Amino acid sequence: MPLLIVALGIILLLVLIMKLEVNTFISLIVVSFLIAFALGMPLNEIVGTIQSGLGDTLGGIALVFGLGAILGKLIADAGGAQRIAITLIDRFGEKRIQWAVVAAGFILGIALFFEVGLVLLIPIVYQISKQLRVSFLWLGLPMTTALSVTHAFLPPHPGPTVIAQQYGANIGLVLLYGFIIAIPTVILAGPLFTVFARKFVPSAFEKEPEGSMASIGDAKQFKLEDTPGFGVSALTALFPVLLMALSTVIVLLRDTRGLESNAFFDFIELIGAPTTVMLLSVLLALYTMGIARKIPMKDLMKSAESSIAAIGMMLLILGGGGSLKQVLIDGGVADTVADMFAGSTISPLILAWLIAALMRIAQGSATVAALATAGLVLPMMAGTDVNVELMVLATGAGSIIASHVNDTGFWIVKESFGLTMKETFGTWTVLETLISVFGLVFVLLLSLFV
Repeated sequence: MPLLIVALGIILLLVLIMKLEVNTFISLIVVSFLIAFALGMPLNEIVGTIQSGLGDTLGGIALVFGLGAILGKLIADAGGAQRIAITLIDRFGEKRIQWAVVAAGFILGIALFFEVGLVLLIPIVYQISKQLRVSFLWLGLPMTTALSVTHAFLPPHPGPTVIAQQYGANIGLVLLYGFIIAIPTVILAGPLFTVFARKFVPSAFEKEPEGSMASIGDAKQFKLEDTPGFGVSALTALFPVLLMALSTVIVLLRDTRGLESNAFFDFIELIGAPTTVMLLSVLLALYTMGIARKIPMKDLMKSAESSIAAIGMMLLILGGGGSLKQVLIDGGVADTVADMFAGSTISPLILAWLIAALMRIAQGSATVAALATAGLVLPMMAGTDVNVELMVLATGAGSIIASHVNDTGFWIVKESFGLTMKETFGTWTVLETLISVFGLVFVLLLSLFV
């Protein structure tokens, strides 16, 4: 019954948005209330659940998105994004530019959260698409593939890192096996899938996004000699990656060598936190893209304010998605999925993937799906000789399947690329499913050798 209620709620959400053209944020909140009622949640807890879901989601991403949008706009308005775009085009050539974007997404994705990678790369990818007069989504979809794959399979991302701890897996082996699985998955689900997606959802590749994250990169065009140098532009754009990577390496060294925490390590963790990283990056950009080029602070602040205006509704929609997710968790939908597999004798690798997939579809969050699966599968692993590192990757693969309306990532991609609901299902949802399935296939193949 809970799964039926969720299915009906999602159908209603689609009707409200696609047929009745009700604002997405309003639709999400309305459906969250109705599903909460239908699941039998106590009346005095429904509002608190919806508020906590919205608050927890925005608490985790609002500062990162806001500061990331400002950073992207400062780089774009100064001509830095244009300089990076032109340099990449010159170095890789027009025919290979899609692979250049994939490589950039993969490298950035190792160190950055999915959301941070998006807000940093979208302005640059948008500039490249304008310079070459190619579809924004043609470059953007493979880029999101690279970010999503690293999020699902590679530590230090929260999902694989925490699952590795739960299973008692070696984090270094998880990273090694994760790379082996991630590279072919990115190629198949990224550039190759985009060729098919363009045939089946052509409208998504023909439009010019409006009022979305892409507009952050839509700055005026400069003469090349009037733009900042490639080195300083790339340093400013990559500064968050460098800072997070440095922090991650130092913290991993501390953990692997069993060193005790002290003020130095606490400081490193502070500056390596996404919010701190983005704040320091914005301060750097104010200097490199503004003060150093004698641009008045008044003009820099105009760029900052316009970037926030571009993502205001997007943040509300992401918060609404968080409310729906929290209702499904507090309403016991995850418990229903767990009961379905009690006493199962399926292979642990396939079982972990399957439970994580159903958890993901039911409640939306990849991290929550992965963590819930770890708790359910751990007792089933007892007495088996299954490779625990591959169990981590199988769980991670299942946890990102079929991103849809209860997943924050669905709304991020939809709003970032200015897609309709149908176009988002036909591109992003299918893409996430391919990553999940390819991930499982490569895990099973790797299990034959390790």
